[in-house]
Amino acid sequence: MPQITIYTKDYCPYCVKAKNLFQRKGVNAFTEIDITNDENLQQEMINKSGGRRTVPQIFIGNTHVGGCDDLYALENAGKLSPLLAD
Repeated sequence: MPQITIYTKDYCPYCVKAKNLFQRKGVNAFTEIDITNDENLQQEMINKSGGRRTVPQIFIGNTHVGGCDDLYALENAGKLSPLLAD
């Protein structure tokens, strides 16, 4: 399974929803980077995500998935499981 990284903020319901989807898929090993009070980590996320400023920002391996809605769209299209299997 590829490395999964999720940039989050501590008060974000979409971050919780994204993490819950991973857990339902049996993925319990991911790196969560809480950017709530860290401007350097916020800038890192913005740079890595191509300018996106909203959380969560999700990366599976070298693939930038995007946010929570993007993650659920992949799941609904049947494309999340193959991405997790790579």
